[in-house]
Order: sequence, then C-alpha cells, then structure tokens
Amino acid sequence: MVLNFKSYGDGQAVIILHGLLGSLDNWQTHARRLSSEFKVYAVDLRNHGKSPHSDIHNYPVMAEDLLDFLDEHKIGKAHVIGHSMGGKAAMQFAISHPERVLKLMVVDISPRSYESGHDLIFKALSEIDLTKISKREEADAMLTEQIPEPAMRQFLLKNLDRTPEGLFAWKMNLQGLTKNYAKINIPIESDTAIKIPAMVIRGGKSGYVKDADLQSFRNIFPETQLLTIANSGHWVHADAPDEFYKEVRQFLLA
Repeated sequence: MVLNFKSYGDGQAVIILHGLLGSLDNWQTHARRLSSEFKVYAVDLRNHGKSPHSDIHNYPVMAEDLLDFLDEHKIGKAHVIGHSMGGKAAMQFAISHPERVLKLMVVDISPRSYESGHDLIFKALSEIDLTKISKREEADAMLTEQIPEPAMRQFLLKNLDRTPEGLFAWKMNLQGLTKNYAKINIPIESDTAIKIPAMVIRGGKSGYVKDADLQSFRNIFPETQLLTIANSGHWVHADAPDEFYKEVRQFLLA
C-alpha cells in the first residue's frame, strides 16, 4: 500500500504516525519544527487521511505498510514517533523490523490491550447523513448531543472533505475502521526483547499509560524511558507543544 505523506527538511529520517481518526495534518507543526535538524515524514496510515482504504486494518499490516514506505523512499533506518494507535503501529514495526529503527518514541499509549472507548464516536459519525450536509457547522451540530466536547468534535470533523461534486465525504474509511476496531485495541506482544532506544511520553492528565505499564514496555523494549508532561492529556503534543518538542528533540539528538 502506497501511503500518503508530507516531508520536510533534511538529515536523519523521522517518521511520524498519527492516532485513530487522525491524519498527518495533526502533526504538521511538529514536523516543521523538527525539520530544521531532520528529514521528517508525516504519514497518513491506511484508512486515514489521503492514504488508500482497505478492509484490513491491524498492526502487522500497518508495520508492513511502513516497511514498504521506507523501501520506497530508500530510507535505511529511521526514528519512528507514534501517537496512540500510531504508537502501537510504531511498536509493531520496531518488533518486526528492529534493524530499520534508530530510536522509538511512543506518545501516550502502552503495549497492553484497551477497552473499547470509541464506540460512541463511531456511532455518532455513522449516523450523520452526509448527503444532507451543506456546511461543517451542520455536522458539528449533529454531533453535539453525543460528543459534547468541542475540541473532540473539531478533531473528528477534520476528516470531512469535499468531493469534486461539492458534497461532503469522510476522508477516513469509517466503515472499515468500525469493523476492525477490536483489532486496534489488542495488545502488542513480542517473544524477544528489542534492544533499541525507546521513550514513552505520557500526558499527566491522561490515563492511557499507567505507572505499571512501564514494565510492559521494558519487557519488549528494555531501554525504555518514561517521561510525563504535566498539564497535558492524551494529545500531549497539542496540549504542551513546546515542552513536547523540547523532549523529542533532546531524545532524538542524544
């Protein structure tokens, strides 16, 4: 699968993988900042953004998509940064192809399994009749009852796009992601320890990464460091951008 991407700068390669229902657009600010010292590739994962849609969506195939991406762009090794679902995809890639990873950075997700937390979101999105939408504000109003948080609605509605006919359509493969949602929540596992430098950055206000999860990381990636950025939630990079950038840059350059 040929993934959509944007690239910035020159230097060692850095690959950035977004989370569920996100896209590379969520990471352009950090990609540009890092591009002063690295060649940064912000990627749309399969079934997201402008990348192709597929009925298959799991971590092994996402890892192979990333391998194909590195081969296509003649990247021997890269730093890999992944947030949430993208963090699990990054972990799977590092397990499957450790020889292609310089350093691994995982943002606010652990290797363990997670309970379903997006069922209401998938339901709310699927109930919008896009043929009756003439502007984004109408879609926003339709989501308000089930998704009261304005920031979450704004994030989700970034997936709306205009068709050549002027109608609205979802960029992401909503049906395919809904169908494969259980596979997004499964744990990441490895029979062997992967000895590459790894850092986990979690939000101080987020419950996605518990203290006990550090051992789960180190069972797979023994060199894992854990860093907490206070006053930030699951979207650490958006809630505390300056501190996040500083820590990422320091880790990658060390």
